[in-house]
Parts: sequence; C-alpha cells; structure tokens
Amino acid sequence: MDILRFITAGSVDDGKSTLIGRLLYDSKSILVDQLEALEKQSKNKNADGIDLAILTDGLRAEREQGITIDVAYRYFSTPNRKFIIADAPGHVQYTRNMITGASNSQLIIILIDARQGVIEQTRRHSIIASLLKMKRVVVAVNKMDLVDYSEDVFNSIKKDYDQVANSLGLKNVAYFPISAFNGDNIVDKSEKMTWFNDEPLLTFLENVEVNEDVDYENARFQVQYVIRPQTEELHDYRGYAGQIISGTYKKGDRITILPENIETTISKVETGGTEVEEVFALQPAVLHIADDIDVSRGDFFVKSENKPRVENEFEALVCWLDKRELTEGNKYFIQHKSRLIKTVVKEIEYKIDVNTLQQTPVSDSVKLNEIVKVRLKTASPLVFDAFEKNNSTGSAILVDETSNSTVGAVMLL
Repeated sequence: MDILRFITAGSVDDGKSTLIGRLLYDSKSILVDQLEALEKQSKNKNADGIDLAILTDGLRAEREQGITIDVAYRYFSTPNRKFIIADAPGHVQYTRNMITGASNSQLIIILIDARQGVIEQTRRHSIIASLLKMKRVVVAVNKMDLVDYSEDVFNSIKKDYDQVANSLGLKNVAYFPISAFNGDNIVDKSEKMTWFNDEPLLTFLENVEVNEDVDYENARFQVQYVIRPQTEELHDYRGYAGQIISGTYKKGDRITILPENIETTISKVETGGTEVEEVFALQPAVLHIADDIDVSRGDFFVKSENKPRVENEFEALVCWLDKRELTEGNKYFIQHKSRLIKTVVKEIEYKIDVNTLQQTPVSDSVKLNEIVKVRLKTASPLVFDAFEKNNSTGSAILVDETSNSTVGAVMLL
C-alpha cells in the first residue's frame, strides 16, 4: 500500500483535532485501552461519549487551553491506504510549526467553521500552502450541524474560497461539508446532507492520486555512504549508497558527479543486496561507477544531459524558527540532505506578510515565525534544483554553528 501524508490547518477551534480523532475512531484505529482512557478524560462529549480532540491534543498545555500548539503526528490505515497526519496549530505565532509540518505533506486539509466562513487565518494558511507549492487542497467546511446542514451556507463558503484559491494559484481544490463532532461525511455519507452528491472525505483520501508527484524525469541521487568492505571476498568493492531522490538509473547510464563535474558511467546497480537492471525514484540503492573517482558523502550523481544548478551564491525563502533573531552577516551551516556546508547570510531582501503575501522591507532583523527572502553564500558549491521544480533537492535547513539547533527552514529559488 502507498502512503498519503497530509496536514490539517485552520483557525483556532475549527475542529482540526476533532476531525483527526474522528478519522482514527471511525476507522477503528484506536486500541481498547486508549478508548477507555479517552472516555475517562472526556469533558466535551459527543454522542459516542468521548472527546475525540484529546487523541491529538497530547500536550498538557494544549488540553488546558483547548488548542493545538505543536505539530502532532498520527498514523492510521484502511484496507486501501496508509496515512500520516500532521495536525498543525492555527495561531500565527506557530507559523513555523505549520511550515515544518506541511513541508513533507502531499495534501492539505483546510478547515473552515461553517458559522465563520473564510477568515484571515484561512487566507494565511492558504498563502502558506501556495508558498510550499501544495498540489492538492481539501476545504472541509466543518460544524455544518450548527448551521442546520445548510446547502446555501456551504455554497457561499465555496464561492468565497474559490476567489482565494484563484488569487493564489491553488489548483485541485476539493470541497466537503462535514461535522467532525457527529461524523457527518467523514467516513460515511451524511443522511442529513443528501444534497451533497460526492463521496465522503475518507473515501476521497483513500483514492486521491499521489504517484504523479514522483519525479521520474530529473535523475537525482546523493551519496549518503561509501561502502568499502575491504574483505578478501569483496576486496575491490566500492559502492555508493543512498536513496534515489528522483528519476531512474540503470547500468550503462552516462552520469556526472557534482559538484566536481566529473563524467563517468554506472557499471552496476544494486538494491536490497541484489543486482538489478534499474532503480527508480524513492528506492534505496547502491550505485557503482566505471572509473576510479574520489567520491564522498554529499556528492550528487546526475544524468549528464540533465543537470541541476551548482552555485555558491543563491536566493532562498527562509522561515525563521529561532528565538534569536536573524541579521545580515550571520553565519550558519546549511544542511542540504546529507551535505553540510558553511554559509553566510549576505542580504535580507524583504519580508513576506503571511496574511497578504505583500513584500515589506526588513528594518533590522528577522524574528521568530517570519518568512523572508535572502541571498546566501556558501563556502563550497551547493547542488540543487529550485523548490518549485523538485521540493526534495530544493529544500534545506539552516543550523546554528554553536548549538547545532535548527534555526531556519529553507526553500531554494
């Protein structure tokens, strides 16, 4: 079975945690002892006698406030698919949490309170989805039970959000009227909204196509480990292990090793300890090359006719994750998959307002949760694609040199 990674986002108290709890509960993904504990802790009980939001509101502070302040990951499966859910916070001061949660997601579910309609936080979450180039958006109009399951209310919200989606270039938007509290249109079709003719939300999530996200054209492989057993049996064995980031590789392919820009040929391809004819995107593999070349961790193997960018200076969008402020001239490490390089912030060009997408000047420094466009310069060349072309080779993190803590999420431009 394949895996769908998705994130939920919405304003405070829009029902994100309850929706996830409903998916877990109705798909029978909760163990008996968890269910018993849930019943004891529940204060805001539904018809089943439980408060489903508790399943994801794991932090004590969250339970006291009734809000989500961290990204909670939950896993469940149906006979058709496995799922990884990221429950992102709605507060603007936790923008960093939403960006880190959405960075690995293939789909975003934006919840809208049927009583409130499209509000400022809805637009902000949609803007972040557009910045992260999310290819699929699900708009779940929640709490339909509090507006008498009105078709007119749903259609009005759908019309309003269509304008937001069009202005941000969001495509593949699907709409669902739901009640997470009562379970309407989550796992089973709601008898109270017979006017909605489409499938329930879980059926949609089980069947939405995700394989098309895999890039089989731009061949990218980064060395994670050089295998040199140096045993009598494998005296001359030298293999380069890693994951096929994108594209395909087979014996005889003419490749270029970057950043040194040396050409060679693939002499053998292995996966799972067995020699194979070809390996594909997302597979772990060991590649062998025909020539004796000095290759180390972090180097890229790419097809000679389709190379990524190799630059020492480049632009990027950075979501700042640290309480210590970012200023021009600051030095960090940039971690780009398995490659770690020293870098300096040469210029902070502008700040992006996550509520409007407007570009505003940066007066002195960049604070926690702010998103800025910067120009970075690295000590050695970085091999990358633009985030829009390949989000795996187009993303990185900034790491503090002294504390080794992650201080910035980077989208390369």
